[in-house]
Formats: sequence, C-alpha cells, structure tokens
Amino acid sequence: MIREAAASEKEIFNKVSIHPLQSWEWGDFRQKAGNEVVRFGRFEGSKLIETIQLTLHKIPFTKFKVGMFIKGQEPNKETLGFLKEFAKERNLIFIKMEPNVRHNEKLINLLKKEGAVPGKTLFTPSTFWIDLTKSEDELLGGFHPKTRYNIRVAQKNGVEVSEDNSKEAFEKYLDLTRETVTRQGFYAHTERYHRLMWEALQSAGIAHLLAAKYKGKIITTWILFSWHDFLYYPYGASTEEHKNVMANNLIMWEAMKFGKGLGLKTFDLWGREEGKGFTRFKKGYNPEVVEFLGTWDLVTSPFYRTYRFSELLRWLVLRTKSRFIKPSF
Repeated sequence: MIREAAASEKEIFNKVSIHPLQSWEWGDFRQKAGNEVVRFGRFEGSKLIETIQLTLHKIPFTKFKVGMFIKGQEPNKETLGFLKEFAKERNLIFIKMEPNVRHNEKLINLLKKEGAVPGKTLFTPSTFWIDLTKSEDELLGGFHPKTRYNIRVAQKNGVEVSEDNSKEAFEKYLDLTRETVTRQGFYAHTERYHRLMWEALQSAGIAHLLAAKYKGKIITTWILFSWHDFLYYPYGASTEEHKNVMANNLIMWEAMKFGKGLGLKTFDLWGREEGKGFTRFKKGYNPEVVEFLGTWDLVTSPFYRTYRFSELLRWLVLRTKSRFIKPSF
C-alpha cells in the first residue's frame, strides 16, 4: 500500500530514505525555495519500506507541471504504477527519475515496459566512491603519487583544515562560490538557494562545512552531507589566490578523515565526467567508479515531446548567452 506520509512519520521516513535528497529536511528546504513537495510511503502492513519524495515544478503559462523524483529507491512495478496515476491526477507531463541505484539491465527493462524513456540528466550517471572502512595508511597508499605529494605540499605550507559551521565561514563559502562561478563561467544555484539549503540541513546535522585556511585566511570551502553510512561532497568553492599551496588536495584528504571520524563507510564524490578537471582531481584518490541506473522520464502526457523540444531550445539559448554574458551567482 502506498499513501501520503504524515509529518508525525518524519523520523521513520528519514530512517528509510536512502539519500539526503530524499530526506524530510531536503523537502522542507525545497518548499521554502518555492517548490511544491509531496511525500509518500510504501507500507507492508504498518511497516514503512520505501519513501517517495517528489518536487513539483510548474511550467510557465500552462496548467501543467513536471515531477522530480531524484535519488530515490529501486523502482518496482507497484511504485511506477502509483506514480503514473499520481502524475495524471496532478497534470504532470512526466516524472523525472534518477534512482540512487546501480546500473541494472533488469530494472532498465522494467522502466521501459512501464513507459519510461531516457531523459536529460540532472546528475551525472556515474560517480566515484571511496571506501572509508580502510585505514588511513591504506587510503594514502592507494592515492596517486602526485596526489600524495600535493597533500604534503599543503601540510608543509601550513594549510589547516577544520569543520567550521559558523556564520562567518558560511558567508566566506558564498563569497568563494561567487568567485568560482565568475571564474569558471558555469550556471549555479542562487545565493538564496544556498542559504535556504544550509539553514535546513545544517541545523539537522546533515550539512557540514569544511574550511581550509592559509595564514589565517579561508581559501577553500566544502559543504559535505552525512546520511546514514555515507558522506557526500556536493558543493565546493575556492579562490585562485595561493593556488600553489594545494589546499584542495588537503581538504579532500581531511574530508575522508572527517567521514571516518563520524563512523561513515563510503564517501560519494558526487559526480564524474570524463575529460573534466574535477574528475581528474578526484581520480587521484583511487576511487571506485559507480554507474547508476541513469535518468528516466516516466511519461504520462502527449505533450512530453513538445516539452523536450522547448527544453532543448532553452539550453541552446543559455549556452549561446554564456558566450557573451558570464553567468552570475
């Protein structure tokens, strides 16, 4: 049986949810950011066995919406059937699904059979995992020699890394994010988005801020999420100043030790794209490549093709615009 989850079930909902983007607090944050959020649970008798948290996004100038079910549990026939009925009731053109599940041909066949098609990705279909159950010596021994060297360079230069959840450190994170977006020219979430996210997740003990200081000045900041047995690295920002002291290499190593200190088992580096600089950086830490099920649009409306065409046009406009106008934060 699938039914809407009540606020009184928040604690058990979080125990069953397998990813921080399916946490109750993440839903609260998205509501404050302006999205409609709906939560359901699949029960066997009185036992909650699966959580479903959707964000609903209105398509401007229409009565239609799009649903997002991101980093959810393994899809099954009952859940997919429920989602299709819900989509039709709420005028959803489709529900975008990116299950937090490894690639599996049997599950892909089920998705296709239930009317899902490959969709435009939100998160990369693969990521890197690091086994935090290994000893520090085992982890260090597996790093690329250049990575170990850069960590030593940072240590010799007196770079210090610590958890700092203070208001001042978070404001510096925003400053560095603004600098990074301007420097690299990519589209990022707004400052308001980051503030609301931090407010909701840090107070719940999910989000943590690591700061790397050089000569008393913060030059690199990372926001990490801890959830069940996993540590995640979703956001990071740094200055070009003092790039030669290799603070980024040290903060990654300190993040691993931070996760071990919390008793976590796996560090998810939140994304992998061949040829990208951040991917080459992450490879130096000897991670395991993990392929997910990918992005699937559960289609429930004949207007889906029209939506995809308009989506393609929008991104073409944004890419063209970015050649002449730098994205802002």
